[in-house]
Amino acid sequence: MKKLRWAMDGGFWELDMSTATTLDGVARAVPDDPLPLGLSRGTRLSRPMQIDFFQRFMSMPFVPSSSISTHGFSLQRGFTFPFTENWFASLLGQFNFQKFVSSVKEGRLLQPSESSWLQGIGRRFSDKSLYALGLSSELLITPDDTLLVSLEAYGDKKVPRKKAVFLHKFPNHNLMVEAVWPGLFVDKFGTYWDVPLSMAIDLASVASDSGASYHLSVHHNTGTPKQFDGNQTHEVPATLLPGLCAKGAFALKKNIDLWRSKAQKLKMVQPFDIFLSNPHISFSGIIGAAGTACLGDNSVRVQVEDESHGFKGFKLHLPRVKSALVADIFASVAFTAQHGNFQRLFLDLTRFYARLDFPSGSKFLAGTTRLTQDLYNSQQPSLEAFQAICPTATLSLQQQIVGPFSFRIDSGVAVNLKNREWHIDVDEPVFAIEYALQVLGSAKAIAWYSPKHEEFMVELRFFEI
Repeated sequence: MKKLRWAMDGGFWELDMSTATTLDGVARAVPDDPLPLGLSRGTRLSRPMQIDFFQRFMSMPFVPSSSISTHGFSLQRGFTFPFTENWFASLLGQFNFQKFVSSVKEGRLLQPSESSWLQGIGRRFSDKSLYALGLSSELLITPDDTLLVSLEAYGDKKVPRKKAVFLHKFPNHNLMVEAVWPGLFVDKFGTYWDVPLSMAIDLASVASDSGASYHLSVHHNTGTPKQFDGNQTHEVPATLLPGLCAKGAFALKKNIDLWRSKAQKLKMVQPFDIFLSNPHISFSGIIGAAGTACLGDNSVRVQVEDESHGFKGFKLHLPRVKSALVADIFASVAFTAQHGNFQRLFLDLTRFYARLDFPSGSKFLAGTTRLTQDLYNSQQPSLEAFQAICPTATLSLQQQIVGPFSFRIDSGVAVNLKNREWHIDVDEPVFAIEYALQVLGSAKAIAWYSPKHEEFMVELRFFEI
């Protein structure tokens, strides 16, 4: 899930969210003001290439995945066709194993016209609703330019999904041009949304451990968004409505090592993961600003903001021309502690990570001002002021089990003062078993489960902590 983040992005830019609901395995965060940006860039291996790696190098004939709300437990198999050194195509097939077993248990395996179990099994295997197919092609135009196109088709008559992506690497920047129809998004409540057509141009500076970084993006949505599951029980997020939107964000990051082990590592023993081989205690901080300019129906985002408590930020809304400007500041503070070099077979890696996010500086400053005024005037502080100054938190704990295997749990934590029984909300916990691929330096196979989304997935990740 999105909690399992890429190391080089430092946890600041909102990343694409892994999901088992589609063959592509990716959903983008619904943008908000100022965060999440909804730009979400990370060096990620495509789903067909992940499946191909599992089959070739880990002897997995099928890769499992599960999404209770959509297709249940399924098995995936991929085939790769290299045409030239710079061009290859992939075919990804998915078999809905849970639906097949359910049809057998319900007694529909054998019909009166069929004389044997083999005929019944053959009929069930020929059911198109059990299958989904994905065809993708990747062309390396130059060493710095890549073109990817993909098509997903589902036997249960879901809308086919199409995607075209162009990537270009500048010396210190990455450019992406993308068109997806329909585009899959997920909001902060965990609801998936389909946007009929989503197009984006994204320019991002190369991430670094410290220093300045920025994102610039222009994206356009067309059509009426709908819930992915077909139900229309939730209100459509305003940022997904049709319209043109330009976003920009600039941030400064600083890392400080409080302690870093200088003890000598085991000789002639390669760590299971080179990024997890240095015990340390460190802090990092980020402060930045983000701005959004909207033109179209998505400009109503300013109207739906909660301004009843003075948290107005920097906003300009022109309803006659359906346009709006929004700007705000944000900040983040993170703490990391690691014990062990991840070289020994047992108890050689314990890692804890905590991050506090202040996504809206205007709300924080307004809440602080009101809280100060209430205390100065000997009045009881309001719950809204307390809520405004409370950051959201992300916690992560990783513990080696044996050898390259480790257990990891990631979760968001937020203060909810409106809940009188329990003031702490646990947001999207994710449980994962990681298998470090030692020969690749820093790569891992991850099997994760999300109780909130009721999803399970096996993935391949590189350069991630």
